[in-house]
Amino acid sequence: MQPIRTFNVSPALPEALEPLRKLAYNLHWDWNVETKDLFRRLDRKLWESTRHNPVLMLGMISQARLEEVAEDDGFLAQMERASRQLDDYLKERTWYRKHRGNSDEKECYAYFCAEYGLVDCLPIYSGGLGVLAGDHLKSASDLGLPLVAVGLLYQEGYCAQYLNADGWQQERYPINDFYNMPLHLERNADGSEVQIAVEYPGRTVYARVWRVQVGTVSLYLLDTNIEPNNPYDQDITDRLYGGDLDMRIHQEMMLGIGGIRALKALGYKVNVYHLNEGHSAFLILERIRRYIEEEGLSFTEAKQLAQSTQLFTTHTPVSAGFDLFPPDKAMYYVGHYANIFGLSREEFLGLGREDTGNLESPFSMAALAIKTSSFINGVSRLHGDVSRKMFHGLWSDLPLDEVPITSITNGVHARSVVAKANQELYDRYLGPNWSSRKADDPLWDRVASIPDEELWRNHQACRSQMVMSVRERLQYHLRDRGATPAEIDRAREVLDPSILTIGFARRFATYKRANLFLRDLDRIKKIIQGDKERKRKVQFVISGKAHPKDMPGKDFIRKIIHTIREAGLDNSVVFVPNYDIHIARLMVSGCDIWLNTPRRPREASGTSGMKGSMNGLMNVSILDGWWGEADYVRTGWPIGHGEEYDNPEYQDEVEANALYDLLEQEIVPLFYDRDDEGLPRGWIAKMKDAIRLNCPTFNTARMLRDYAMRGYFPASERYKAMTSEGYQPVKALAQWKQHLFEQWYSIKVEDIDIAAPSDLMVNQSVAVKSRINLAGLTDNDVQVELYQGSVNADGQIVNGVPVVMDYQGTDEHNISIYTADISYDASGLQGLSLRVFPKHKHLSSLYEPGLVLWAS
Repeated sequence: MQPIRTFNVSPALPEALEPLRKLAYNLHWDWNVETKDLFRRLDRKLWESTRHNPVLMLGMISQARLEEVAEDDGFLAQMERASRQLDDYLKERTWYRKHRGNSDEKECYAYFCAEYGLVDCLPIYSGGLGVLAGDHLKSASDLGLPLVAVGLLYQEGYCAQYLNADGWQQERYPINDFYNMPLHLERNADGSEVQIAVEYPGRTVYARVWRVQVGTVSLYLLDTNIEPNNPYDQDITDRLYGGDLDMRIHQEMMLGIGGIRALKALGYKVNVYHLNEGHSAFLILERIRRYIEEEGLSFTEAKQLAQSTQLFTTHTPVSAGFDLFPPDKAMYYVGHYANIFGLSREEFLGLGREDTGNLESPFSMAALAIKTSSFINGVSRLHGDVSRKMFHGLWSDLPLDEVPITSITNGVHARSVVAKANQELYDRYLGPNWSSRKADDPLWDRVASIPDEELWRNHQACRSQMVMSVRERLQYHLRDRGATPAEIDRAREVLDPSILTIGFARRFATYKRANLFLRDLDRIKKIIQGDKERKRKVQFVISGKAHPKDMPGKDFIRKIIHTIREAGLDNSVVFVPNYDIHIARLMVSGCDIWLNTPRRPREASGTSGMKGSMNGLMNVSILDGWWGEADYVRTGWPIGHGEEYDNPEYQDEVEANALYDLLEQEIVPLFYDRDDEGLPRGWIAKMKDAIRLNCPTFNTARMLRDYAMRGYFPASERYKAMTSEGYQPVKALAQWKQHLFEQWYSIKVEDIDIAAPSDLMVNQSVAVKSRINLAGLTDNDVQVELYQGSVNADGQIVNGVPVVMDYQGTDEHNISIYTADISYDASGLQGLSLRVFPKHKHLSSLYEPGLVLWAS
């Protein structure tokens, strides 16, 4: 029955408890211990049953309980403290103000992502990308960055997982009740909903806008489940990563194009745009359209302005991971932009093609983002290397190490992932600001002063809490699928809160090799069961989802469940269904070891191991992603030495045995080596190293400072420069680029005079002089460099170093003369070449035009 009218009914709070409403609607409560304890104190069972949703809890709690706590002086005092902490947080002097306090113009950075993992009660994320995006917003708030974020609000979110009796993953899609979540529906001054419209083939699709307040950062989420959209269009924001290729392009149009329109409708004037993965890349088309139609720029001018002020972060280490659309499909959905831009079909498709000469090549969202961004990064050093190889074709004339894709290693938000007991411990011994301090701060030396007894006692409590929670979750899922009473009873006894516990939790993609530790079943059984005399046992807690369409990933889960049962390891190897933020936080504080076994270099970064380190866990991992940058000797153990294999079977054999060796010879003995007080002193020392070395380094506070200093601030300065004087600088740059491309291929290196014999001494100075015909360009338009380095067996210069040559004027034939002195600091076969780059003061880098001329 359709209602003739709807009402949004809010909880009726006694006046004394009104601050609870403000606290509930700002996600600051998720990383503020005082506030989270306050809601737990209000009604512990309701807090758990609502998935830690204070808004829903306030709507369900009995009026009698509210009246009771309204008279409770202790509760009111705690509420007042939490409210004051939020007020102080929102207005405190921040890192951003200290570094950009003299900025004469208001800055605003827009961050776009397809998913956000913020809190357990807002299930609009699938895994690491979303949780990273959520932590990005939290640390942006901590640092005071003027960031605004955009995403989609999924009615069913990502799947909830359960296992049938055979161990096969099944999915449910619970409906998200937006009115009982920490969301604000954005309204106009007259009370009507803020709505935006996006043109799709043959129709217009509308979306309303919801806001999630993440400290000082606003996250705006678009929702198409409204009238007058037809049923198909209402489902655009139904499921995260659901549907077919057409639904994917529908979602990405709404995210990118609709997101830009939402920010405009809300009154934002954005300086810098940051695309977190390529899902939102259509925003580039909308930005260019707006600059053309609203600011009067030409296509080349508009594209230049967009590129100069745009960042792109890729998280994918394989080309198959990027969204690729057939050319006809791309033209069908967004080809109308070609008419606005004045481009032919192939010119338009070329914006999103890696190989513009291949007319059958698909339209790549990653290529579109890369070709229209001035700052591009991977999410670990190794992933930066992998990304440069993947996209070398876009800069084929550059040495691989100069491909302009850098890296900013991911981090995690410390206050969100460090267990309450550990936070209180760090606050006592390190001070209240430990979560944002840099790695070189003397504060981290104080980790050594934490008493071993306190740290170990804390950790044992965390392990016990995790074991109890795992047992409860298992019982819940067994009852839910109609298991026998005997099965449910056995779930009450799984795991032992006193023995060495290894955690493995992540998306169940096959390359992550969740089953590697079970490869030699006899050997791992001996490790798990331990020797009977010393009782040195080991147990595993496993969790994670496969994508609903990933049948091999689901089969991995089923095989693990079967192996556990058949080997009689049910009590010692436990799979926890429906992995989410809540169980993740329990595991990264309650386990002793965090295990990671991907096929290198398939793990772009990984962040769960960072969370474990912050709680004092040791990592045991393949040297992939972030772990290759960590001190993997003092803060854990590496599996192998960074080898890459052609034979997967052989690789699995070698690396499984390496893992078993580590467990038998190093990890288990160190954990169970106790002194007279029952303390594993060597283990605790390693825990302290994990905290001291990894907490400040693999932290989103560090990560956001990197993005700000290397990306946001320079791009914002370019925006101010480009848009000054009625856009004259961007117009001049676009015109210069056009002239550059017309003249570039007429440049000729006439000759190079190298005043040196073939045999040199180390550090012997060599004078080099070159005559270059710059055609219609001038010395101000180019940078001429010598490129020197050792020569490999293929006759190529490797690890080359550029030396900028000095312009000396022109000769009588108007040929430009450049000179430089070089020397070599190493012996052996060394090489020298010469190259010419375009140069302009408003370019983001010499590589932006994608042009380089090498001497032949």
